[in-house]
Amino acid sequence: MSDAKKEIKTLRLILGDQLNHQHSWFKETNSNITYVLMELRQETDYVHHHIQKVVGFFAAMQNFAKELSEKNYQVIYISLNDKENLQSFDKNILQLISNHQYTHFEYQLPDEYRLDKYFKSFTQTLSITHQVIDTEHFLSTRQELGEFFSGKKTYLMESFYRYMRKKHNVLMDGKDPLTGKWNYDEDNRKKLPANHKATAPLVFDNDVTSILKEIQQTDIKTIGTIDAENFIWPINRYQSLQLLDFFVEECLPLFGTYEDAMTPTDWSLYHSRLSFSMNTKLISPLEVINRAIDEWKKRPTQIEFNQLEGFVRQIIGWREYMRGIYWLKMPEFANMNYFNHQDKLPNWYWTGDTKMKCLSHSIKQSLEYAYAHHIQRLMVTGNFALLAGVHPDEVDQWYLGIYIDAIDWVEITNTRGMSQFADGGIIGTKPYVSSATYIDKMSHYCKTCHYNKAIKTGDKACPFNSLYWNFYDRHLNLLNKNPRIGMMYNVWNRMETKAKLDLLEQAEYYLKHINEL
Repeated sequence: MSDAKKEIKTLRLILGDQLNHQHSWFKETNSNITYVLMELRQETDYVHHHIQKVVGFFAAMQNFAKELSEKNYQVIYISLNDKENLQSFDKNILQLISNHQYTHFEYQLPDEYRLDKYFKSFTQTLSITHQVIDTEHFLSTRQELGEFFSGKKTYLMESFYRYMRKKHNVLMDGKDPLTGKWNYDEDNRKKLPANHKATAPLVFDNDVTSILKEIQQTDIKTIGTIDAENFIWPINRYQSLQLLDFFVEECLPLFGTYEDAMTPTDWSLYHSRLSFSMNTKLISPLEVINRAIDEWKKRPTQIEFNQLEGFVRQIIGWREYMRGIYWLKMPEFANMNYFNHQDKLPNWYWTGDTKMKCLSHSIKQSLEYAYAHHIQRLMVTGNFALLAGVHPDEVDQWYLGIYIDAIDWVEITNTRGMSQFADGGIIGTKPYVSSATYIDKMSHYCKTCHYNKAIKTGDKACPFNSLYWNFYDRHLNLLNKNPRIGMMYNVWNRMETKAKLDLLEQAEYYLKHINEL
């Protein structure tokens, strides 16, 4: 029996978002087990990714493979331009099985429906045995949210968040929330004071020139810019933990207060920017939460509870909730288009060359850093795309490509659901749209804008103002029964007919000349 067991020769696949050093696969070394990581055109070409995203994933994968090798694990690394690289998972795996006589294949559950379906189909064709196991990363299973909301018509994030707090005993006092209150969101909506200078972000100076050269030797189409000699993102576990320490020590004390604030002078503010490290699984959500809680316990007078709770809610609440919705509603979710929007993204989404300051800054920042925080994504770029009637497919592809932390399971739920309301209200209870009023309330953009935030019609009228009312007028039949936006229709209905017509005419003009805004 033991001799037969020794003869089993296993090939284990590690995807680019499965770089989990703490996985049970790595409890011990075994010379009969080989790990393989692959840089593939299959993964670089399904959308136009930001160059920093492609480089970041490849750099993290290379570092992970190197660290495994140094710990005496058997590792095969297939680089992008290797002559033996057949540029797809199935072809490379079959080639490896044939060349090295593997008798067993294993892989971890992919986080993307696309790859989950792909590997289920592929493994059915294998002539050798195979096994799929959990990634051991998330705090809930794929099915857990669906089971939690079984029989219910709505999927309220707050309910799932409270369930997760109880399940993992996070910020709890027995069965009750610590402090007696679950959610401090109302304390986390402050605008950045004038002349406020945020803490300078921790960035890294990784040299990724060799990876960039490899990519440049191909015809891979990317967007954005990169400083390959000073790549700022963490590309290994050590750097990820450094960034975590920096966040809890330097940024957490003001994170909650200004998490929704926007300014053209600071691109990072007090955000953790840990999503790339977590989404590649270099660090786990539980260790991130525990590190933040430990810091709060050390400095309770310096870190107010609302700062901590807001951060914990993003991870144990929102992140897990979005993944649960993804596995509950895919693949149908990817085709939802509640408003039947059909238009294309404005050309300037790829350049930032628009006279609207909020959009120009948010887009150019995204192109420069492969990053924008959640309010820039939701209430600036996402808000405008929804008001402009852009097809959700267009919006999905843009968000999935431009952000370094964008992986389908987290991107599509936030974009098609939360941002574009294309799911008709599964995730959000109302469309997240606004006029210039909200943007001015939360940012410093409007003061230096070509357009006037206070004007609704005319040459210098802020486009958000007329497009906002045009959106509500256009979708009256779909939205007028929504109790959360009844007030807006009351305002619209009380307007004089001429004022309405002027707003709709202004919106029509802007939509017709959208690439010139």
